[in-house]
Amino acid sequence: MAKNKDKDRLQKTVNISNRRASYEYQFLSKYTAGIMLRGTEIKSIREGNVNLSDGYCVFNGNELFLLQVTISKYTEGTHYNHEPTRERKLLLNKRELKQLKDGAQEQGVTIIPTRLFISDRGFAKVDIALAKGKKLFDKREDIKERDVKREMARERF
Repeated sequence: MAKNKDKDRLQKTVNISNRRASYEYQFLSKYTAGIMLRGTEIKSIREGNVNLSDGYCVFNGNELFLLQVTISKYTEGTHYNHEPTRERKLLLNKRELKQLKDGAQEQGVTIIPTRLFISDRGFAKVDIALAKGKKLFDKREDIKERDVKREMARERF
């Protein structure tokens, strides 16, 4: 019993988000997918050495792959270390893959990673979103709404 408490206490929560994505894109729908990892990639993710900002997803046949996401090399890794920017397969069921493929066929719609985290069972998961790029006036609207909410919150206190 004590071993489980120590293990839970020592396990670090990993929650890496792509904050720029919500500024650049309007999310149409969100999905959670597993990632196929190799070797030392999970250890590097647990240390938090991931960059999602340039990442995107693309279909290759009927499979979805995550591209341009950098998982830095594990510091304690040897010659068995992984390649930082390799493409990684995403694990979704057929229904979700079909929905994403149909949605991505539209003009101006892309699939981007929004958050990478470790599940309760210890698996690496990524939240992906079907997203449409925002125009400059949309970005200004979001900034105005955020400022109004902030001012209203200040007035309440």
